[in-house]
Amino acid sequence: MPVPELDAATRTELEAAAFRRLVGHLRGRTDVQNIDMMNLAGFCRNCLSRWYREEAAAQGITIA
Repeated sequence: MPVPELDAATRTELEAAAFRRLVGHLRGRTDVQNIDMMNLAGFCRNCLSRWYREEAAAQGITIA
């Protein structure tokens, strides 16, 4: 199935929605430990929050 061409705003909306679902899923699965995620996926909850802060900082936004 070919991937449809998406304008930048639509792509951003879809990526944001997927990110919110990922965060919601991780919040609901508190039984999954960071070490489990690191071993299986190569990133953990800490990585995700760090990436979020780094992207915000690149736009001049400070997040604690």
